[in-house]
Amino acid sequence: MINLGSWMNGILTGWGIDPKVANTFDEIIIAVLLVMLAVGVDYLCQAIFVGSMKKLAQHTHYQWDTLLIKRKVVHHLVHTIPGILVYALLPLAFIKGKGLLLLSQKICAVYIVFALLLAINGFILVFLDMYNLRPVSKNRPIKGFMQVLQVLVFFIGGIVMISVLIGKSPATLLAGLGASAAILMLVFKDSILGFVAGIQLSANDMLRPGDWITVPGSNANGIVQEITLNTVKIQNFDNTISTIPPYTLVNGSFQNWRGMTESGGRRVMKSIYLDLNTIKFCTPEMLDTFRKEIPLLADYKPDEGVVPTNSQVFRVYVEKYLTSLPVVNTDLDLIISQLQSTEYGVPIQIYFFSRNKVWKEYERIQSDIFDHFFAMVPKFELKVYQYSE
Repeated sequence: MINLGSWMNGILTGWGIDPKVANTFDEIIIAVLLVMLAVGVDYLCQAIFVGSMKKLAQHTHYQWDTLLIKRKVVHHLVHTIPGILVYALLPLAFIKGKGLLLLSQKICAVYIVFALLLAINGFILVFLDMYNLRPVSKNRPIKGFMQVLQVLVFFIGGIVMISVLIGKSPATLLAGLGASAAILMLVFKDSILGFVAGIQLSANDMLRPGDWITVPGSNANGIVQEITLNTVKIQNFDNTISTIPPYTLVNGSFQNWRGMTESGGRRVMKSIYLDLNTIKFCTPEMLDTFRKEIPLLADYKPDEGVVPTNSQVFRVYVEKYLTSLPVVNTDLDLIISQLQSTEYGVPIQIYFFSRNKVWKEYERIQSDIFDHFFAMVPKFELKVYQYSE
């Protein structure tokens, strides 16, 4: 075996350096030279392998090669090459210092394991990016599961690195950790709860990115931006951000508006309170006036033998008016009903669905419709109840 230390010792003594000093520093100088060689090899390999991958990514239409560069998978794999080179050459440098040789090899081994961990983490992120490019990712987000896998990979990698440094088997360390399971459960409590909650949310299709949710007892009322291992990020409609642990959503309750956004309309349910003292039976003259002045009631005829009230005719008008509007989805429920009278009058509940579900337009549509109804109430010789002292 070539003794690089003796070779360096001969060079140093040839330069006139005291043999004692040469014996002390010859192997250290060799180790420094090996590190410099490793750095040079790393730069060379980066230029060759990473440069080639970048050129390949520019000339292909695939996503995976671009993502490998973005997540630096190739970079981290190349970093292991100089580590392996130095590990192999260290026995040639340290002949006399066995303890120093062992320590240096342990440091090299830890470096190699750490570089591999970063490469594996990069592969996980590439897989996540590729999955997020598929349409199914909108309904089945897996970021929380990938985060669990990342935690597991780094945990195992950390055990391996510690075992290398202390010279123990990783299995021995894992067995020892079994006795500390209670402490580990405490440390990783949020991650474990988040992982279990994430499985429940995903398996039951309870939550997806892009869903509009409201969470009682909190200020969260907006669009889900991201679902991770420990948090659900919600952008509220005032552009603030709320973060809620996933297990809070599972253990408590929340309202998901996805069903509304995917349906044919958004519900409107409001009441108009009529003054009880203005409700009366319609005379033939009143009905004739209604038919002449209100086009939608031009063909209105009460059931034979029935004398309608002005409130009843108003309800008929409300239904005809709503069915005439293109913005109202008549395929869904449209109900005009009289509720239990109160001290504030007789409530006429108007229940229908707007085709337009966008918040701004939805509010404008229902406001315009109820403005029209309030303006029409006096034409039926009715009054809207208004409290006054």
